[in-house]
Amino acid sequence: MPRATKQSAAPFVPDTVDLDALSNAAGGCRGCDLYRDAEQTVFGAGKRSARMMLIGEQPGDQEDRAGQPFVGPAGKLLNKALEAAGIDRDLTYVTNAVKHFKYVPAERGQRRIHKKPNRTEIVACRPWLVAELHAVKPDVLVCLGATAAQALLGPSFRLTEHRGERLHLDGEVDVAGDPDVFVTIHPSAVLRGPDRDEAFSGLVEDLKKAALAL
Repeated sequence: MPRATKQSAAPFVPDTVDLDALSNAAGGCRGCDLYRDAEQTVFGAGKRSARMMLIGEQPGDQEDRAGQPFVGPAGKLLNKALEAAGIDRDLTYVTNAVKHFKYVPAERGQRRIHKKPNRTEIVACRPWLVAELHAVKPDVLVCLGATAAQALLGPSFRLTEHRGERLHLDGEVDVAGDPDVFVTIHPSAVLRGPDRDEAFSGLVEDLKKAALAL
């Protein structure tokens, strides 16, 4: 297994569009230090034929333990929002900008508290996301939250200024095709927000706009 000489997953990414091969290789990634504390790599899930790809920030506690993306509370809310928007999750591909769970331990007990990945970690993990984009070739990308949006559209991108707009990749990443890009809030923001009903309705409306692009 090659060793990374800097914070980058690139040396660990095989030259293939086979999602199973990519997922297996990601399990041995040492492109940044997040693998040291996480239970396992959490790669994307879905069909290579998916026309829509949904990208979140990173796996959470339950995803880290299960080894699957969006299976915790935020994932359940995402399923509900997709259904309300008329989107079949089984026909999408879901993944995260960062493939390992970053957290800090709670002062008491066994709870692991989510910690936002920094720019170095996001960029280090981006070769896996690019590989997924090349493999799936989606027509529509939906970035769930600012971290996912900035992973693809650059660190200066502001979600609040472009939420719900139809965008395009501007050279921050090099992928085949020209997928439509939509940005919206992460489902976890709905769970944390003061008005869940309003936040949920906004998420559903954004997903409907993405679905119309198909």
